[in-house]
Amino acid sequence: MTFTPVCEESPRQGNATWGAGGNLYSGTMAEGTNWEDNRPDSSGNGSAGAPVRDALFDRVPPHDDDAEMAVLGGMLMSKDAIGEVSQMIDEADFYQPKHQTIYDAIITLFSASQPVDVVLVANKLLADGDLDKVGGADYLHSLVASVPTAANATYYAEIVHQRAVLRNVIAAGTKIAQLGYSAEGSQAEDVVNLAQAEVYEMSVGKVRQDYTAIGPVVHDALEQLDQLQQGLVNKGVPTGFRDIDDVTQGLQPGQMIVVAGRPAMGKSTLGIDFARAAALHHGLTSIVFSLEMSKVELAQRIISAETNIPLVALRRADDDNLTPERWTTLNNFWDKMRNAPLFIDDSPNMSLMEIRAKCRRLKQTNDLKLVVIDYLQLMTSGKHVESRQQEVSEFSRALKLLAKELEVPVVALSQLNRGPEMRNDKKPQLSDLRESGSIEQDADVVFLVHRPDFYDKEDRPGEADIIMAKHRNGPTETFHLAFLGATSKFKDMPQDYNANQGV
Repeated sequence: MTFTPVCEESPRQGNATWGAGGNLYSGTMAEGTNWEDNRPDSSGNGSAGAPVRDALFDRVPPHDDDAEMAVLGGMLMSKDAIGEVSQMIDEADFYQPKHQTIYDAIITLFSASQPVDVVLVANKLLADGDLDKVGGADYLHSLVASVPTAANATYYAEIVHQRAVLRNVIAAGTKIAQLGYSAEGSQAEDVVNLAQAEVYEMSVGKVRQDYTAIGPVVHDALEQLDQLQQGLVNKGVPTGFRDIDDVTQGLQPGQMIVVAGRPAMGKSTLGIDFARAAALHHGLTSIVFSLEMSKVELAQRIISAETNIPLVALRRADDDNLTPERWTTLNNFWDKMRNAPLFIDDSPNMSLMEIRAKCRRLKQTNDLKLVVIDYLQLMTSGKHVESRQQEVSEFSRALKLLAKELEVPVVALSQLNRGPEMRNDKKPQLSDLRESGSIEQDADVVFLVHRPDFYDKEDRPGEADIIMAKHRNGPTETFHLAFLGATSKFKDMPQDYNANQGV
């Protein structure tokens, strides 16, 4: 079973709407057509006996010196060419080291808003002590002479990029072969995951680097601050809750966020609320891996939360509950969300490797922005482990690494142990996270869901405390939300709630 988009265009949809009894509420359907017709679609080259390793390394990696020279010549002739080419390739795409050096000098001048020509680039290379290494000023002049016009620079850049991709494929393949040969005693799934990671890095053009000087890192941080202040980039993935977004500035890429609570406390509801806010209200691609509920159950909860039609009415589905007015509301809702970028996967016995593979694919195809997993203790590794605690610890660490690799926030729902039941106030604590202390160590943010009226119906009925027990990058806080169980969602309290409570 694969992940399913919540809504995707179907060739039979058109302007069709549904009504009581599963038939069209307005308009007509072809005879014999039912609901199903209207639902969205959901080798080696060496000689015999010769080692492959030798065959690989006896060859010259793919490259095109003429195309590299033509790209640089075009950039030296036209500033417009520099802007276009710099968006297509980077320094590492050049095969010849001297071409990398020349490209870097051109980009440095261009980034500083300085004019770029043969003389100025030669002076820049001379100042850096690199002019003789690239062949002197004569070689720069030969680059310009090698192209009649700068108009074709982007075509040459595409050739350079394609050759670089092929070199990356060879490097990734060689690394994967080494992983296979050196995997004695390792779990095959671990090796497969490492291989997938190599292919993913290659496909998105990432280059690993063990360390970076503090200067460029601080520069990037300050540039990000400037862009945030100007509103040029989003601060994070919005949760849909005013006070939570104010403290966290949204769920940040690379973070692991844990939403924990006792059974029936509302942790799944809060996780779905995060996904609804991101995908349905802000157009950010999100996926929910549900190991507890089916996708039909999740869809009903989402429909109820978005339309304010009670969940019990959707489940009973009789004439008294699904009135013509409610069918109109449902059809309007369907029109709005048929192309929403929200995906649901309810595959049973889902392994961590499956989740990683699916997230990587969605990142490449749909620019994934948020992952929600419901819930951590239901995941399986398929491996023999010494204890369940050790297995959950591995899940926790792997999800944190996945968040960093894909640069998306990963929301992991988790059970709490019976610790809160033993306390007089029933409030959960960070130490109540079930089966592993690693969860609280790996998590960047931990939300604990607490509803006082769950234990005493007269104690603040309809209210919930979302306790931020851990916040790696800021202060902790307790957020007061309204819990609307009938429509399966949380909601912001009025602006003056805290003031009225004397907080």
